Amino acid sequence: MTTLYVFGAAAPPVFEVSEIIKAGQDRGWDVCLGLTPTAAQWLERDLPALEELTGRPVRSEYKAPGEPDVWPAADVILVAPATFNTVNEWALGLTSKFVVGVVAEGIGKGIPIIAMPCVNAAYVQHRAFDRSVAELRGMGVTLLYGEGGFVPNQPGERRPEGYPWHLALAAVEAVVGARP
Repeated sequence: MTTLYVFGAAAPPVFEVSEIIKAGQDRGWDVCLGLTPTAAQWLERDLPALEELTGRPVRSEYKAPGEPDVWPAADVILVAPATFNTVNEWALGLTSKFVVGVVAEGIGKGIPIIAMPCVNAAYVQHRAFDRSVAELRGMGVTLLYGEGGFVPNQPGERRPEGYPWHLALAAVEAVVGARP
């Protein structure tokens, strides 16, 4: 069975994460959920239901040294939604957040990683964002951004079609199908 880590940051699509977990499970994947601390705070009331859905603890903090891992090893990681902050921290190797630390290390371990940002058009005007996107792509991360991925919207604007989760799931399926 393929183990998929789904990592979400504090952007509005994180409220839809249960649907992505179910979609992954419908595909036969074992799904583990990790959240940034702010995303975990946003979903605090939903955490027991999310843990029941995945059958595993939802993680947002590092475990203490010597504590056993509560998740199986990842076959593939999906980081979505990935905020401006998460993308930039990851590209710079700033790993104070659990999910950023796992994906930073995941690059070195050769774990396939797909990320899809959720940022508005004002944030992407900051030059650091394009540098971070290029840096992560250069390290082998499949970043679904721009044409064929997430296209930034205006601040405060929600797209009627919603966040393109279907693109993220298709990218994971492509990786899972390509694995021996």
